[in-house]
This record gives sequence, structure tokens and C-alpha cells, in this order.
Amino acid sequence: MLSLQGMNSTLILNAKIVNEGAVVENDVLIRGQHIEKIGANLQSTPADTVLDAKGKFLLPGAIDDQVHFREPGLTHKATIHSESRAAVAGGVTSFMEMPNTKPPAFTRQLLEDKYSIAAKSSLGNYSFFMGASNDNLEEVLQVDIKQVCGLKIFMGSSTGNLLVDNPKTLEGFFSKFPSIIATHCEDEATINRNTELFRKKYGDALPAKMHPEIRNHEACYLSSSFAVNLAKKHGTYLHILHISTEKETHLFDNSIPLKDKKITAEACIHHLWFNDSDYDRLGMLIKWNPAVKTARDQEAILKAVLDDKIDVIATDHAPHTWEEKQNDYFNAPSGGPLVQHSMVAMLEFYKQGKISIETIVQKMSHNPAILFRIEKRGYIREGYYADLVLVDMDKPWKVEKQNILAKCGWSPFEGQTFNASIHSTWVSGHLAYQEGKLNDSKMGMRMTFAR
Repeated sequence: MLSLQGMNSTLILNAKIVNEGAVVENDVLIRGQHIEKIGANLQSTPADTVLDAKGKFLLPGAIDDQVHFREPGLTHKATIHSESRAAVAGGVTSFMEMPNTKPPAFTRQLLEDKYSIAAKSSLGNYSFFMGASNDNLEEVLQVDIKQVCGLKIFMGSSTGNLLVDNPKTLEGFFSKFPSIIATHCEDEATINRNTELFRKKYGDALPAKMHPEIRNHEACYLSSSFAVNLAKKHGTYLHILHISTEKETHLFDNSIPLKDKKITAEACIHHLWFNDSDYDRLGMLIKWNPAVKTARDQEAILKAVLDDKIDVIATDHAPHTWEEKQNDYFNAPSGGPLVQHSMVAMLEFYKQGKISIETIVQKMSHNPAILFRIEKRGYIREGYYADLVLVDMDKPWKVEKQNILAKCGWSPFEGQTFNASIHSTWVSGHLAYQEGKLNDSKMGMRMTFAR
């Protein structure tokens, strides 16, 4: 066993620690992978590295429960290595990645192949969703739920087209899978009907602003409400991803603690930041599924976050190449890069008085840890892994091509000035990022779950 003296140690002094609903100035001692001590007046404690964080906020690293890092099979868009570096630079220390790669993660072996890639190349901590198909229920039921974050079901087709549309199959998953089912909810029949109507009206030259008319409120609510009813029928742990409409927010309950909820919801950065007035400016760059909709929807989603009807804030980081996004409506893929800018975007809302910094930490760090029952992450606590982010709230910077780390090289935030910047990021005790420089000498860890 390695002695304590042989472990690398870091002492962070005078930080404004944002944790468990409070902001308290304190010192933090990191030893090895863990937080060893939190307290006042630790300045005399021996440590290999000492950092005075006076005036800066120390947050638990964000846990992003929905990213698409495109590996294997789509590495011209992104890799686990490239996107995990972008995540860490943005204060996201852990991520849960989706199964719509090539081949899709429909088997335990294909899932383990992704874990093997991450073990060698991911700067952040990681877990991967297994994918549901119309014929892999028995394989899914063999997965170890302590080692995998959950099961992803596309109840509406999106990039990769892993649509599960067999009612009997959906009943099987919802009635038998013992852990979290995360769903993409859009009604396929509604989308197909709207697509044909708009194609007849506009031909192939459909403007991007028609996207929320095709993937409309009805398509989202029909699917989300169906999933909620199915989950209530079977007692399923259901987590509906990327809520995009005001109407859907009323499907969720805020009367019980998150630890007791079986039906939960996620909001994504793009649905909080953009609305349909931005299509004329950004076009296909903000074409996502589900679509960015109205300002009323945008405001209602933030309200639901604040009211605890929506439990988690994440990104749905889903990069495509610049060239792919320059295609016409029917050929431009949906999705875009967000993971590097999610935390600073939320801190911008804090600066604007829209949300407290304690709530940001709750929705981006604490709640993902509670919901997925992640072991020893998501909080600043003694004995927990040292997943930490030091934020300078008064260091403005502009998003430009040269500082975008996603492999695709573009961002819908390009040209945006953020008033807060990420100073340092520790991943399981490793200083993985500091003031613009990444350190790839140690990789992140596979997350485990107390289930």
C-alpha cells in the first residue's frame, strides 16, 4: 500500500466553497485521489503544492449526464479524448456518454469496448449508457447496474436512428430493467407527418426556423407523457432528457426529495440559453433534437429548474463537423458542441441574477450524483474523490475558434463573452487543467454506482 507521504498532495487555501446549499470560505487538502480535510486555518499543513484561492469559488466538478463523444465509428466528429479535454477545461469532471455510436452499444461487449477506450484516453471520469433496440431486451437485462449509468431509449429518432417503437418492447424495458432508463422523447408519427407537410410547402429549401414547427410541442408532449404513464404503471426509474417545452414541465413532481423520486427530468444548456429568435442568426448551428423552441418555453424550463420540477442541468453535447452543419435542412445533422461552455454559461445566468450559484451546483453536481447514485462524487466532502473546479468570477473571456477544444472546432457560443472563467480543474485529485493548459499525464476513472 502506498504511504500517505508518498501521495501527491495539494492544499487549496481561502476558497469560497460552494457546497450543499451554502458558500463558506475554507481550505481544502487533497491527498492522492481524495479530499482529506476541509477546514479553516490549514495553511500550516504540509503539502506538495499550495494554491491561494482567495476571492475565487471552489465548486464540485460538474457531472454531465448526457454527452455524445462519437467514439467508436464517428471519430471524424469527435473522440473520447478530444471531448473529455473540452469537458475538463469547462469544469465538467465526469460524464455519461450515449450509445448512438457505430456500432451502437447494444451489447455488453460493445459497451466494454467503449470503457476500454476511455480508460486509455479520457481526461474526465466516465460512464456509458447501454443502448436499447427493438430486439436486445435479454442482453440489456444482463448488464451490471453497479458498473453502468443506465439504459438509453430513443423513443424518437435522432442522430444514429436508434428508434425503439415496438410497444411490446417498450413495456418489456419499462417493466423489467431495474435501474435508470433515460429517454429521448419525441413522437415519431407526429414528426413524420409534419415533415411531409413542410416539405410539400417549402421543398428542400426549408429554413432552420421551421425545425421547432416540425419537431413541435405536440411531438414532445405526446412522447414524454406516454413515457411518464408507462413508468407509473411499472414503477420504473425514468429520467427524461432535454425537456424543451413548457407543457412538459407539468409532468414532473417537486413535492418529494430527489432521492425518493422515480420520475425525473433534465434541462439542457441550449434550451436555457437560446430560443427560436436565434435561428435567423445561427441557423443549423442550433438545430438540435428536440428543437429549441419559444422564449416562453425557455423561461418555463428555467422556472422548472428553480422549482425543482427539473432536477439536472446537462448539455447533450453532440458535435458534428462544420461542413456537415452547412448542409440544407434535411441533410444538416442535429446537435452541437456545448460541454466546454456549460458551466460558464450557467455562471453567466448567476451574474444576471437568474439563478443562485448554490442552485447551479445542486443541478450540475449534487443532483446527478443523487439521481444516479454515483459513489463518492458530486460533493466537496472529506473522503470523496477530489473532483473540483476553481472559478474566477471576474475574468471575462471571449469564445473564439482558437480556444474551442471540441474536435469539430466550432461553437454556437462563438463571439460570446463570458464574465467567469475556469481557473483550475482537478479530476480524482489530478490537476487536469489550469489557466488554459491541460495535463494528460493521468486519465479519469470509471464511475461506479451504489445500487
